[in-house]
Amino acid sequence: MKNHTRFPFSLLLLILPLWLAAQETEAQWTPEFSMQFKQIGTSNLSPDGKYVAYVVREALMEGEKSEYLQQIWIAATDGSMDIQYTRADKSSHSPVFSPDGQQIAFLSDRSGKTQLWVMRLMGGEPEELTSGKTGVASFQWSHAGDRIGFLAKDMESEEEEKAKKEKRAVIMVDQNFKYNHLYTVALEKGEDGERKVQRLTKGDFHVSDFDWSPDGKTIVFSHKEDPKINTSRSGYDIALVASDSGAVRQLVSQPGSDDSPHFSPDGKHIAFVSDNGQPEPIGLGDLYLIPTAGGALTALPHTPDRNANLMGWTADGKSLLFSEAYKTSRTAMLLPISDVLAGKKGRGKAKTLCPLDGTSSGISFDQSRQKMTYVYQNPDQAAELYVASITGDNPKQLTKVNSGITLPAMGKTELIQWKSKDGMDVEGLLTYPVDYEPGKQYPTILQIHGGPAGVFTKNFTGNPGIYLTQYFAEKGFFVLRPNPRGSSGYGKEFRYANFRDWGFGDFEDLMSGVDKVEEMGLADKEALLAMGWSYGGYMTSFLVTKTNRFKAASMGAGLPNLISMTTTTDIPDYLVGHMGKEFWDDYETYEKHSAIYQIKNVKTPTQVIHGAQDYRVPFTQGQEFYVALKRLGVDTEMMVLPRTPHGPREPKLQMAVSPGILGWFEKYLPTKAKP
Repeated sequence: MKNHTRFPFSLLLLILPLWLAAQETEAQWTPEFSMQFKQIGTSNLSPDGKYVAYVVREALMEGEKSEYLQQIWIAATDGSMDIQYTRADKSSHSPVFSPDGQQIAFLSDRSGKTQLWVMRLMGGEPEELTSGKTGVASFQWSHAGDRIGFLAKDMESEEEEKAKKEKRAVIMVDQNFKYNHLYTVALEKGEDGERKVQRLTKGDFHVSDFDWSPDGKTIVFSHKEDPKINTSRSGYDIALVASDSGAVRQLVSQPGSDDSPHFSPDGKHIAFVSDNGQPEPIGLGDLYLIPTAGGALTALPHTPDRNANLMGWTADGKSLLFSEAYKTSRTAMLLPISDVLAGKKGRGKAKTLCPLDGTSSGISFDQSRQKMTYVYQNPDQAAELYVASITGDNPKQLTKVNSGITLPAMGKTELIQWKSKDGMDVEGLLTYPVDYEPGKQYPTILQIHGGPAGVFTKNFTGNPGIYLTQYFAEKGFFVLRPNPRGSSGYGKEFRYANFRDWGFGDFEDLMSGVDKVEEMGLADKEALLAMGWSYGGYMTSFLVTKTNRFKAASMGAGLPNLISMTTTTDIPDYLVGHMGKEFWDDYETYEKHSAIYQIKNVKTPTQVIHGAQDYRVPFTQGQEFYVALKRLGVDTEMMVLPRTPHGPREPKLQMAVSPGILGWFEKYLPTKAKP
C-alpha cells in the first residue's frame, strides 16, 4: 500500500497567490496577445465640452471570423461616465454631436450599406436618415442643426444594374466614373412622414470635402476631375453652392491641389490647404486664405512640416487649428493669423498643443475652442482618450479601453540621432531586447517605413500590426526604425531630399543608422536583418543589391521595378513626381533606381510578402523579384496574403506576417547569434 503524504492546506493558501501571480507574468508578446489591444479612432467633443463620443475598434477572430468591429462610446469629460453607446454585429463610427449637443449623428452599415443615423445623446433607438443604394461617405451638421450635409456616390442606372445581373456588363477603364456628390437631409419629417433629401451638385466631378457657412446658406466644397486616388495630389479645386441648391460658383481654380476648405466664424474668409498652383506629387500642404466673395489668395506662415491637416478655426477667428507630423510625434497645432487678417505680413508661429513624448490623433474641440480631446499613446503606453485645455494644460485621461491588459516585460524604446554619409542629420527609434544585458550584442532588425513620406512616431510598441515590435524584442532582437530623408515630420526640404535619389541618399541614411547601433556596442555585426513594407519593401529590395551585410531580408509589398510599377500602379503620378520625368523620357534614371536591374548582385536570402489584390504596389512587383531571385539561385520564399490590398485588413492575416518573418530570419542567423 502506497504511503500518501497529505499536502498542508495552510501551505496551499500561501503558495496559491504566488502561483497565480506567476501565471499573470507568463503573458508573452505573441501576435494573439497584441490583438487584444483596442484602437481608438475618431473622437468628437460636444459643443459644451461636457461629453465626448469616440470610436473603439476591436478584432473579431472566433471561428470563421477575421474582421474588425467598431462601436461608439460616450464619456463625460469630468470623468463621471464612460459607456458603450452603440451595440450591433455591424460597425458604427464617425460620431458627431448636433450643435445643441442633444443628438449624435454617425455612420453605420447595420442596415447593409453605410448609412447616416441619428440617436439622442441619452439613448434610445437610432434612426436611419439615409437609404441610398451607394451609402454615405461623410457628413457634417449645419450650424443650426436642422440639416445634415453628406456625400454619396452616384448610383448605377437601371440598364447598368440589369447588365450586371445578366452577367453581360464589362468594365471600361477610366470611363463611366461614379462620382461623390453633395446632398442635404432635413432632420424634421415633412407632412408625408419623410425627411427631405436634396441634391446640391451633379456633373463630371468628384466632391471630396465640404463645410457649412455659419449662417447655413452656403456650402463650400473641394472637388476634382475623377474619383481616382492618382488625382488626389494634383487636381482639387474649391467651389461654393447655395445650401438649398443653385448654381455652383468656382472659388479657387488653378493647377495643383486646393483642398479642405473651412469657413471663418464670421463667414467672410475661407481657409484651405494648397500647393499654390504648382502640382506637387511628392506632397505639399501650405495654408491659405481667400475672401468668401472671391479675390486673391493670401499665403499664411508655413507650418513646421508644410503638410498640414486643417481642422478649422478658433472661435475668435484669430487662429487656425491643424494637425501634423512633428519629428517622431504627431500633434495638434495652433497657428495665429490675426496679423494676416489685419493686412500685415504674417509672423505667426505654430504652437504645439499635445504632448511630444508620444503621439496624438482623433483630435476634436468644443464649440468655444477652450477644450480639446485627443487619443494619446507612447512607446510604453497603449492608446487612451484624454481631455485638456486648448493650450494642452491639465490633461486628464478619460478612458480605460486597454487598462485591463497586464503587460509582459517590454523592451525599452529610445530616440537616437546620427549623421549620414553626406552630413544629413537623421534620427530614429531603437527598441531594445526585452531581457537586454548591458555589454552584450544582439541580432538587430532594420525596419524601413513606407511612403517614402511615412514616419516612425512614438506609438505604443505593443500595438497589433504588420510588424510587431515587442514580439521581435521579446525574441531577443534590437529593432531600429529610422526616419531617412524623404520622411514626413522634418520639413519640406527633408521630405523632398530623395527626389530622383531613391535608393542612394536614403540608403546611406539607413546604413549609417545601422553603423550607429554597432558603434553603441549593441548590434551584432554578424546578425543584421532587414524588413520593410511598400517603400520600405522597395528599400529592402534595393539594399540587398548594394550590400551583403544582412544575413536575411524580408520585402513586403515592395516595388523593385519602377518602370513596370509606373504603368500598373493606381498612383503613377506620385512615382513619376519622385523620378522627375516619365520613364520613356529617362529610362536611365528609372533603371538606376530599380533593384530588378541590379538583381544579379543579390546574395542575401530574401523573403517576399505581397497582397494578392494590391493595386497600389501590384502583386506582379513581388512576383518579379521572387521569380528572379529563384532563377538566380538565391534563397527565397514568397508569402501571398489572399484577399489583401496594400497591407492586410483581416486580423488573422495580419497576425501571420511577423511569425513568418521571424521564421525566415532565424533560419539564417549564425548559431551563436540566435536569441
